[in-house]
Amino acid sequence: MPLDRSAGLIDTARALAAGEVTSRALVERTLARIEATQDTLNAFRIVRAEAALAEADAADRELAAGVRRPLLGVPVAVKDDMDVAGEPTAFGCAGIHPAVAEDGEAVRRLRAAGAVIVGKTNTCELGQWPFTEGPAFGATRNPWHPGHTPGGSSGGSAAAVAAGLVPAALGSDGAGSVRIPASWTHLVGVKPQRGRVSTWPRGESFQGITVNGTLARTVADAALLLDAASGNHPRDPHCPPAVDALAAVGRDPGRLRIALALKPPFTAVPARLLPEVRDRVVGLAGTLAGLGHTVEEADPPYGQIGLTFVPRATAGIAEWVADAPFPALLDRRTRDAARLGRLLGGAPLRAARRAETVLHRRIGRFFETYDVVLSPTTAAPPPRIGALLELSGFATDRAMIAACPYAWPWNVLGWPGVNVPAGLTPAGLPVGAQLLGPADSEPLLLSLAAQLEAELRWHERWPEPLVTDSPAV
Repeated sequence: MPLDRSAGLIDTARALAAGEVTSRALVERTLARIEATQDTLNAFRIVRAEAALAEADAADRELAAGVRRPLLGVPVAVKDDMDVAGEPTAFGCAGIHPAVAEDGEAVRRLRAAGAVIVGKTNTCELGQWPFTEGPAFGATRNPWHPGHTPGGSSGGSAAAVAAGLVPAALGSDGAGSVRIPASWTHLVGVKPQRGRVSTWPRGESFQGITVNGTLARTVADAALLLDAASGNHPRDPHCPPAVDALAAVGRDPGRLRIALALKPPFTAVPARLLPEVRDRVVGLAGTLAGLGHTVEEADPPYGQIGLTFVPRATAGIAEWVADAPFPALLDRRTRDAARLGRLLGGAPLRAARRAETVLHRRIGRFFETYDVVLSPTTAAPPPRIGALLELSGFATDRAMIAACPYAWPWNVLGWPGVNVPAGLTPAGLPVGAQLLGPADSEPLLLSLAAQLEAELRWHERWPEPLVTDSPAV
């Protein structure tokens, strides 16, 4: 069966293992798509054309010799905060950055599964904002509406998957940075349990609030990539018990008690759920009720959880800025956030870290009544390109909180969440909803997401192609 842009991770791996296509042919087509869309979509910071073709040839030799690995020969992309040996890790920052010597642990595990890393995708500066723009690389655009952002900070990975350039990609999520762009590009986005996918060489990225996660068009593809990337470096501080994500996709979740949480968590500035997003999330709740689940409105007892987020986030920015080779080129908002992080990096940071145990207990009790929380992923559809780029730091924070008040509490908790597509607004802009669970609940969330996918068939809906595809291979 020929493969076109709709072929997902599982279908591509199966075709390679069956000898229906070569890795080189797939990678050549992937590189051609990236090149054809780079001037418009701008999803990639680095394209590893020569290296990826060499990796594809090596994969073809293994396949011909009968070797089988989960992703052998499959082209995938990773976000440009992850180390890929021989490439710089600019993380959205301007300047010529040095090449790193070794793969990060997540990339190493993808390679061990056989994946071909075709490139590193764009992200905003140090992953701070829900848009993917900056003077270092320009603006990454949304395949559904090129005048709008795909979100951030994993916007390049989301754009690449949504446009069909690659079947799946890794991103990272520190305040919704996988789930927000997944929501705004009609994708499945998995933020796993802290430590599920290693962030090494940083044992704790952004003081433990940032994790690596997956973006794909289907739940099964997102789960397969999660399984391939999961695991720990010997020095990782967080090593949760292993789960089989892909096996969970095929299981019936049973009848669940689902809390529909529409109220934004505590924020210092106003945040309002826009009607066009609310309607689609409530519609998704109706679908879940129709599938036999008990759904009722209830909000987790977040309390003043926001007070624990800011010290960890800004201290994390300060740590990255301290390592930046060109600090004078950083955005003024980045420098201000780092300055705040240095101020909060003592007693306030220690208090924020200690508060996590209290939050686990309090919010954990909520899951004695409910199995899953369903909430909006964002409060608004994706904004237009440039809408947040030139704002002051305070204005950026206000706009960011107003649009994206729902995702970040699960980063404080370190627990899993899965964005699922909730539909399109009347203007044709994607929005999503997140399924949230307690510690190590990825199997339950993925099985529920797969049940929704089977009912709604969201993966069959595509944006208009930005270029005419090459013949299927």
